Amino acid sequence: MRIWSLHPKYLDAKGLVALWRESLLAKHVLEGKTRGYKNHPQLLRFKKTADPVQSINQYLAAVHKEAVRRGYRFNKDKIDWKYKSELLNVTKGQISFEMNHLLNKLKIRDKKRNLELMQIEYPETHPFFKLVEGDIEYWEITKE
Repeated sequence: MRIWSLHPKYLDAKGLVALWRESLLAKHVLEGKTRGYKNHPQLLRFKKTADPVQSINQYLAAVHKEAVRRGYRFNKDKIDWKYKSELLNVTKGQISFEMNHLLNKLKIRDKKRNLELMQIEYPETHPFFKLVEGDIEYWEITKE
């Protein structure tokens, strides 16, 4: 499961669809509708919010908005649109880590997009996040 802190506009088609599906899975986990993935590290930041389900709905809303912008037809009824907006912090180190992770994926899947994204000096965060100083987030799984 990868719930990107990067803005979804950077994802290729395969990545955006995967993000949608994985975020919906995360929503089910946070709603207590599944037994698996309960302790997945990607969910820790949502669990720390006042209302994790509202938070994942807000997150999903931005993914949906990007999908609509691209002409995709993701089911908007999967989102409870009555969420209360908030911003969650994400570190610069995490954004850098994720951009490198995405670039490595795109080297294989979409070389043209990879080259385009390599030109971006400061990638935007997903609208749910506010960029702050810091290293890779404590919940991130790295190979080190």
